[in-house]
Parts: sequence; C-alpha cells; structure tokens
Amino acid sequence: MDIVVNEELKAYIDPLTPEEHEALERSILAEGCRDALVLWGNVLVDGHNRHGICSKHGLPFQTVQNTRFKSMEDVHLWMIDQHLGRRSISDFQRGVLALRKREIVAERRARSEAIAAALPAAEAPPPMPDATALETREALAKAARLSSSQVVLIEKIQKQGAPGLVAAVKAGVVSINAAAAVATLPAQEQAAAAAAGADELKQAAKRVRESKRRAPAAEPAPEAAPSTEDTLESLRRRIAALEAENAALRQELAALR
Repeated sequence: MDIVVNEELKAYIDPLTPEEHEALERSILAEGCRDALVLWGNVLVDGHNRHGICSKHGLPFQTVQNTRFKSMEDVHLWMIDQHLGRRSISDFQRGVLALRKREIVAERRARSEAIAAALPAAEAPPPMPDATALETREALAKAARLSSSQVVLIEKIQKQGAPGLVAAVKAGVVSINAAAAVATLPAQEQAAAAAAGADELKQAAKRVRESKRRAPAAEPAPEAAPSTEDTLESLRRRIAALEAENAALRQELAALR
C-alpha cells in the first residue's frame, strides 16, 4: 500500500523540536519502529515522524487501520486526544489542543441541532454524547490538565497574540503569563518585543503589568446638569400644580362655610 501523507494532518499538531526528532531517530535506529503507524484508508494519521525516519533509512514498520473514523473531524479529535494524553507536550500546546477540540465539538453540535430542527421529532438524530463536554472553562481545563486561569491566558494569546509572540511561547522562550500580558499590546509592539528576544519580552510584560497597577480607577462621569430651559419648564409645572391644589382647597373651604 502506498501511504499518503496529508500535509494538513501532518501540520495539525506542532512538530517535534530538532532535539526531540534526533532522539526519536536514534531510538528507531537502535530498536526499530516499535509502534504501528495509524492509517485512515491509505492516509497517514499518526506516526509522521516515524514514517519519515523509517523511509529515510529503509527500515520496516507496521501499520494499523482505525475503522472508527468517518470524517476528517473524527481524525482531528482522535489526534487531539492522543496528544493530550502524552506527557511530552507543553502546557501551551495542551491549551491550544483543548481549545481546538471545543471548537470542533461546538461546530458539530450546531450542525446536529440544525438537522434536528429541520426534521420531525421522530426522525431527529439523538443528541451528541459529548455535545456539552467542554462548555465550561473548568471542563476545558480538566481536559487539558491545566488550571482555569491558564486556559484563559492561552486563549488570550491565541486570539490577540502576534505570530512572533505565539511562536515564542510555543518555543518556551517566554512564559504563558508573560505572553498573555504582552498580547495586550498593539501587534507591532508585540512583534518588536518577540524579535528582540526573551529579555525584551519579559521587560514588555513587566511594563504592561506596571502600567495596569499605576492606572487610576476610572471615576464615574458626573451627571449632566439640566439646561436652563428644562429648569424653567419644571418650575412652571410645579407652580401650576400648586395653584391647582390651592384652588381645590379654596373650594373645599367655601363648601364648609
């Protein structure tokens, strides 16, 4: 069988570092390829590094079919779960993978609900078993084996971080906490700090934190003073009301006499 390497799948998980790849290559050269490559049909799903090393050195390897895959989403979710179960990936990678899983599950649920709404109740598909599994921040953190606060910071970096900053935190050049602080800066400042290296990223994060501590609490805006016309109109209405009350009292007194 000719194994097909799908570049999108190959890049779906962050690649090994050069040091990790060299260690894997030494292991395979010494002990052979012990773990089977996982295929979906003839598409390689898991084992891209092992496949590349074995092909390079002409070494044999085993393959196994995963018959549960029905779509590329199934493949992505399986890949995410496999890597979340490994100890070698960083906290940032864990958070990114868990956020990806939440996005896939949410999209699936939305499609399932749309289909169910368009069909009679008797024909509607059953709700997805994992439809609400990652809805809460706590559940997401548990899936990634992180704290809720770490997940919040990672999501901020993913949404607001410039590419250079994201690359720096992936490489371990800067901590998640510092990267989240730098991610609040304009994109150009983030890029400049990332290009300058670890020390400048730390200093940029420090400046952000200090500026937040120095910022005075926002005072509530004073209420707008009523205009002269509004004041006069209010007085006229009050006078008219008092005159009406006086007239009513005079009528009551006249009746008593």
